[in-house]
Amino acid sequence: MADKADSYVCGTSDTPLLGDTIGRSLDQAARRWSDREALVSPSHGVRWTWKELAERVDALAASFVALGLERGARIGIWSLNRPEWTLTQFAAAKAGLILVTINPAYRLSELEFALHKVGCSAIVTATAFKTSNYMDMLNTLLPELASAKPGQLRAARLPALRIVIQIGGPACPGTIPFDEVAGMGGTQYREQLAALGASLQFDDAVNIQFTSGTTGSPKGVTLTHHNILNNGYFVGRAMRLTEQDRICIPVPLYHCFGMVMGNLASVTLGATMVYPGEGFDPLATLRTIEQEKCTALYGVPTMFIAELDHGEFSNFNLKSLRTGIMAGAPCPIEVMKRVNSEMNMGEVTIAYGMTETSPVSFQSAVDDPLDRRVSTVGRIHPHVEVKVVDLDGKIVKRGQRGELCTRGYSVMLGYWEETEKTADVLDANGWMHTGDIAIIDDQGYCNIVGRIKDMVIRGGENLYPREIEEFLYRHPKIQDVQIFGVADTRYGEELCAWIRVRSGEKLTMEEVRSFCDGQIAHNKIPRYVEFVDEFPMTVTGKIQKFLMRDDVEKRLGLKAAKTA
Repeated sequence: MADKADSYVCGTSDTPLLGDTIGRSLDQAARRWSDREALVSPSHGVRWTWKELAERVDALAASFVALGLERGARIGIWSLNRPEWTLTQFAAAKAGLILVTINPAYRLSELEFALHKVGCSAIVTATAFKTSNYMDMLNTLLPELASAKPGQLRAARLPALRIVIQIGGPACPGTIPFDEVAGMGGTQYREQLAALGASLQFDDAVNIQFTSGTTGSPKGVTLTHHNILNNGYFVGRAMRLTEQDRICIPVPLYHCFGMVMGNLASVTLGATMVYPGEGFDPLATLRTIEQEKCTALYGVPTMFIAELDHGEFSNFNLKSLRTGIMAGAPCPIEVMKRVNSEMNMGEVTIAYGMTETSPVSFQSAVDDPLDRRVSTVGRIHPHVEVKVVDLDGKIVKRGQRGELCTRGYSVMLGYWEETEKTADVLDANGWMHTGDIAIIDDQGYCNIVGRIKDMVIRGGENLYPREIEEFLYRHPKIQDVQIFGVADTRYGEELCAWIRVRSGEKLTMEEVRSFCDGQIAHNKIPRYVEFVDEFPMTVTGKIQKFLMRDDVEKRLGLKAAKTA
């Protein structure tokens, strides 16, 4: 047994892991909560009970079988948040397919890479949304589609792809309209589906999610029923969700936050999935919370900031809210306090994890003391192990910094057909190396202090951007701030701050530096301070600091010290 002073924690629980596939879990939900609302999407006029959702899923799954999609085949979904996305998620799982969730922000080369990498046989695609015309991009990638018989595509650039299913309209040549697919699965295919369902195993792969690819090509994280169904279940239990709850889900479904922590938490605990719109809109989110009496709200910090600072925020009654999750990026303490007090989310939880771990491994409890909920990511999830290690891979003592490693049911099978890249992060003992720098205290609470890649080494000293960001959030004029390193000929790296100023306020570099003077060490005071309107980020709200660094170094002509 490890020394109690070591940074090793294991999530003990009296609640066992679920031994179900996603399809069987949906069947159970339809029996347990048949007439309760399962999915509400006001902008699409959808309000389905669990019984109705399960019936629609069964029809779609049988039709996937009818289309010749065999167990283990990959089916892509390329759309923002719509009811069809959720139908596809559950129907693919029921039909034994592997759902490939494609970022709606992808453009041609990224789309081609993803579909080709995993050999998708089919894709369910939206027609268009705002500036993204999905069908135009597909027709560019697949010139053969226009003359193909629906369901029998033969494309030079994507030889595995046979079927293009189109959500919405107008219908494009060569595609099968989504609304027509569900009618294809007759009695024989229903019987095949039932037989298939009995043979599916919870350890089967069910989902491939691409990492953001901030360094090199995106990697296909391969996850099982067991991985993501259980993670959704225990995330929901941490919030004490029941069939009385209604989760407002403005986060993307293509990412674990939406499809696991949202949809799969709901199916295992009976909560209602509520989609405020296809893409994130703070006003639509606030309106939906009030109209649908949502009890839980999900978001990354930038989403909560946009809601709190919206000009109409005070017009909405958010009294129905109780809990929710802030995750996806480090959660600023001051923002967390406002969410607690101004949004009535007294039981809001912080969750931490990564796609490779299904995603959550730490989560705060609804009754954790406020100081714990605003300064840590909570404690270890049930049935998960974590250790913090030094650069040599040895466990460090409690209270010391090191790399966070995770092991347990939640760890991915691996990166799709990437044996070497899998071995880079998943060691022989089953530990997933996260790349995050963490501290675990004596009570088992975890604090994420940065990314190994984000750490700034100035004159041989390790500086952690998160620590400086948290200090600057205290400034009353600062709405949002990001700290990152830039090249420097003398110190190797210097600190740069990008700051978003609160509406109606003015701020200067001198004010920022004087705010820091005498409060934090001089080497933590940013050398460069820039005021910006927005930060480059992924669709899921992850800040892309490497783009900020590149921008500043290029504009200012900064170069690192010569080392040889």
